[in-house]
Amino acid sequence: ENEVGVQAPVGFWDPLGLAAGSTNFDYKRRREVEIKHGRVAMFATMGYILPEYWRFPGYLAPSYGVKFAEMPNGLSAISKVPALGWAQFFAFIFIVELNVYNEQVNGEPGNYGAGFLGIRSIGIMSPGFKDPETRKKKLNSEIANGRLAMMA
Repeated sequence: ENEVGVQAPVGFWDPLGLAAGSTNFDYKRRREVEIKHGRVAMFATMGYILPEYWRFPGYLAPSYGVKFAEMPNGLSAISKVPALGWAQFFAFIFIVELNVYNEQVNGEPGNYGAGFLGIRSIGIMSPGFKDPETRKKKLNSEIANGRLAMMA
């Protein structure tokens, strides 16, 4: 009940009983996966909403003549991105997974020491949150927003 992510009004919510027979390692692994999927879902939600209001100027793929302004919104954009664009996208994910999200700090699920949006990995340092209550509140907010984005 004292863990990060256990929030009112539900408290510790495990309707399938997955935590009943699991070890501490299993619990931390599931929490890490929940946080990572929540982060991806939050970025995906922003990527779904942002093009409704703003587009990058210029070309998405100059060699194919594809402009950002010509890209459709939502899932129909998937078929318009050239194959090399998808290759770049997955190569970027692969590099980030290997270089940024490869080991936890202090055994905390989701804490990779990369800082806000991974900017510490490119040399921009942030002191973080020193107050434990403020840090717990921020982590609870991240988990709650990630859960909401995964449902969206």
